[in-house]
Amino acid sequence: MPGLLEFAHARVYNHINMIEKRESYIVTGPTASGKSEYAHKLAREINGVIINCDSVQIYGGIENISASPFAGRDITPEIDGVPYRLFSILPLSVQISVAKYLDMARREYDAARNAGKTPIFVGGTGYYINALINGMSPVPEISDKNRAQAREMVANNLAAAQKMLPDGFHATDPQRVARAIEVFLQTGTHLTEWQKLPRVGAICPTPYKILINPDMSVLRPRIAARISEMLAHGAVDEAQYIIQSNWDVRRAIGAAQLCAFVRGEISREQCIADWTTKTNQYAKRQRTWFRTQFAADLEINHID
Repeated sequence: MPGLLEFAHARVYNHINMIEKRESYIVTGPTASGKSEYAHKLAREINGVIINCDSVQIYGGIENISASPFAGRDITPEIDGVPYRLFSILPLSVQISVAKYLDMARREYDAARNAGKTPIFVGGTGYYINALINGMSPVPEISDKNRAQAREMVANNLAAAQKMLPDGFHATDPQRVARAIEVFLQTGTHLTEWQKLPRVGAICPTPYKILINPDMSVLRPRIAARISEMLAHGAVDEAQYIIQSNWDVRRAIGAAQLCAFVRGEISREQCIADWTTKTNQYAKRQRTWFRTQFAADLEINHID
């Protein structure tokens, strides 16, 4: 008797076969939802290429912390015959913008199409997904100097940094605040003004959008189990690599807690508790974004 994933998988294809064939697909969902496993099954069915759209899984050396499909395995061009692209391709020393991501994603999208394969973007980073579908505001490239200055300002005093921004900017997430400040430092124009301009660079404006979206009552135990698995399979070594690389620990859920544990600042138990709390909070924010910003063609909330 097929499991729930296989049942949902078959139902999806019955549904897709009833509508027009799309040139690309996006499979997304909150952390620990099962989207990576589902996308792999989808790729096997439709001759697909998996293209990463997760802002942390693009970095190498932190595959456990990022919950990458390559956690615990060699970094290879394929997994079980399915091509994987844009995973573990950057060192932690490299800063990547959304514009640079779109450039790389476009190359992989075109390469897949030219090879007669179907691009399947997989990940839970909302601003990557939004850029793939809608493009992005034509903000100039930010210099390393201004990017570093913005992040230093946010790290030293987030409240003071927020006062630099216009009344219409309501984000409180440190990364989004830093982005807004670096744009202002670079251009002298607030990000909210750039966002009023026509967007450019969309790669797949009409993908078939699949949302894997279990309830939090399902995600919480899966998140707890995943964190235990990460700790057992190399996450501590990855935290040491993050410390050595002086990487911004705010960029990956769990990195700050793991690094604090490695430095002896908190206990293993406190690390697990804080990491679990932060991941649950992140999953809730993701679910809110999907509910308000992502119009799925198909939503699946019952995967085993």
